[in-house]
Amino acid sequence: MLESLVTSKTRIKLLLKFFSHANSGYLRSLAKEFDESTNSVRVELNRLTEAGLLVSEDDGKTKLYKANTSHPFFEEIKGMVSKFLGLDDLMERIVKRMGEVEAAYIVGDYAKGIDSGTISMILIGKKLDQHYLDFIREKTYEKVQRKVEVSILTTDPGDIQGILVYGK
Repeated sequence: MLESLVTSKTRIKLLLKFFSHANSGYLRSLAKEFDESTNSVRVELNRLTEAGLLVSEDDGKTKLYKANTSHPFFEEIKGMVSKFLGLDDLMERIVKRMGEVEAAYIVGDYAKGIDSGTISMILIGKKLDQHYLDFIREKTYEKVQRKVEVSILTTDPGDIQGILVYGK
């Protein structure tokens, strides 16, 4: 979806980085993270800044870039990025069907805005359906082509397992 609207792979990486979470970054660290040249990252950072989608602030001799949360399209772009990553649908389905989920968190690379191909989640609750978890992990991989790792923290006093980690 995003690839048909945005033709620059570097620009897509930057949008995913800055609009998936409240992330910030420096030119050189972004180039290293994306395994891209500093010039190609600089060009896209300049384009996104000129469009008003990113803001930069001087931090010594370097510039720190982050999403412009006051831009009129900030929420829409953030929503598109979230849908592109499949996180909205994933979280909603898991929370609805897993049982008594008290809290659900995305952690790891995705929480940092890095698309490593693995989504790490923590679910906290009682009587969570671990069979459904195995099923949804497979379906999620088919749908969004990302591995899902889920850690379950139970709040059920009768459950002595406490923490279960599921991954593929």
